[in-house]
Amino acid sequence: MQVSEMRALRLIFYTKTQRLQRLHPSIPNSLSSFPQFSRHFLHSTPSLHHSNSTAETAPRAWSIYDHAPGTDGNGNAKKPNLDIVGNKKKGKARFSWVCADCGHSDGQWWGACRECNAVGTLKRFSEGGSAEVSEGKTWLSPKAGESRPMRLTDVNRGINQLNWRIPLHGPFGNEVSRVLGGGIVPGSLVLVGGDPGVGKSTLLLQIAAMIAERNDLGQPAPVVYVSGEESVEQIGNRADRLSIGADELFLYSNTEIEDILGKSQPLSPRVIIVDSIQTVYLQGVAGSAGGPAQVKECTSALLRFAKRTNIPILLIGHVTKSGDLAGPHVLEHIVDVVLYMEGEKYSSYRLLRSLKNRFGSTDELGVFEMSPSGLQAVSNPSEMFLSDQYSDSEYLAGLAVAVIMDGSRTFLIEVQALCASGSTASRQVNGIQASRADMIISVLMKQTGLKLQEDAIFLNVVSGVKLSETAGDLAVAAAICSSFLEFPIPNNIAFIGEVGLGGELRTVPRMEKRLNTVAKLGYKMCIVPKSAEKSLGSHGFEGMEIIGCRNLKEVINTVFRAH
Repeated sequence: MQVSEMRALRLIFYTKTQRLQRLHPSIPNSLSSFPQFSRHFLHSTPSLHHSNSTAETAPRAWSIYDHAPGTDGNGNAKKPNLDIVGNKKKGKARFSWVCADCGHSDGQWWGACRECNAVGTLKRFSEGGSAEVSEGKTWLSPKAGESRPMRLTDVNRGINQLNWRIPLHGPFGNEVSRVLGGGIVPGSLVLVGGDPGVGKSTLLLQIAAMIAERNDLGQPAPVVYVSGEESVEQIGNRADRLSIGADELFLYSNTEIEDILGKSQPLSPRVIIVDSIQTVYLQGVAGSAGGPAQVKECTSALLRFAKRTNIPILLIGHVTKSGDLAGPHVLEHIVDVVLYMEGEKYSSYRLLRSLKNRFGSTDELGVFEMSPSGLQAVSNPSEMFLSDQYSDSEYLAGLAVAVIMDGSRTFLIEVQALCASGSTASRQVNGIQASRADMIISVLMKQTGLKLQEDAIFLNVVSGVKLSETAGDLAVAAAICSSFLEFPIPNNIAFIGEVGLGGELRTVPRMEKRLNTVAKLGYKMCIVPKSAEKSLGSHGFEGMEIIGCRNLKEVINTVFRAH
């Protein structure tokens, strides 16, 4: 036997001895207790013999034929007997090291975080353990056996579906209720996301003040506004700036979920608002506040509290650089409603959309304007996208008004086009799909005979709106024709229709609702497809003239004529 083989055998023997010592402390862990092995393992002699003098006093050595106690025939240690408590094994706990700065989790300690390279921020947490909760806080952990199946008739007995929701009054409340589906549902969990500074905290603070001042019974109701980002004094300063002075609005600054719900429950609030879900944490859960585990467990605890107490909870959620809600994707599955607030950086208008709604439609849209006194409802959303026009002005050639729908709301937006001959740029599109714009331009060249191939064409939608609906095709084509022909379109004409590859005009859904909105805004003429004109019949639209055209040639002959 070679020296290298003897050293390998010694290493194997030492490793197994140490493992058996941990399982059975009675077994010696030193090589000196086995002189028949240690004498030969510590020297490089190739011979191996047994000494009878030491065999009587030394512990009995084992071979592959006579396996050691606590091992099987293959030399592997037997699994220790574990006490079974309930359905869980009481064994050795597993630990993970979590960075307190970035929340990165690792299976072992490295001295520094391998994600953010921070030193001294790793903390040890137990894996797989449930959150430690105080006695009496049953809303933090699910209970089995409490509920039972109920008949649908028993569930709905005594509930008036018309007055079930918490109503929001006034123009501002009507816009929010439109997006929520008619009001706040008791026991629901609502998540509001949006870019930093868009107005999420202002929105929820105004909702809290509205409910605290007057609830569905006409009397003030307690509302708790909890912030993990601001102090109570800072929230009060913002409320004073918004002229909010409700007596039943309670402010609280804390980040521990158990304490927040424990202090809020005795007040029997009508609504609880948490700003934000990324700043709160639950004791006993691995990771720092804002980490995936904390966000998931905190949201689950809030959901159980809302369902058991029938108190709705409104959450504010941060977004990532890509615009997605920060945290695990399961967050959007846990909550009942997901609202997203958006707005341009240099615009005062804000749009509130519903991405998920278990209690209503996701097609609704709320329009607000940010003012020094807070968010104000916009009664005429189309004024956001229409500029002041001057009829018969040569400088406004290339403008056309499109009628689009976002959910159940109808908007009139302005499409701008510029045809410049001799320009180095070939085509620039902003707010319109590039492929859709190329198709419309090609149809104009082929079906109407316009020589657009030698001109650089620029297209733009006012106020940064994205025109994704095909109902705006006709307005895009009309704007291009107006700029190329240098013929301004009168400011009292709107366009509705989809353009086909043959130059024909196709109808779009909900034509009647679009035309009603156009007529209410004072337009005198609307160009629509011929098929839509026939389907509308003799409907009156407040004196507005409806002109049907079969193709783009008829549109040019109708609009661009001496008047």
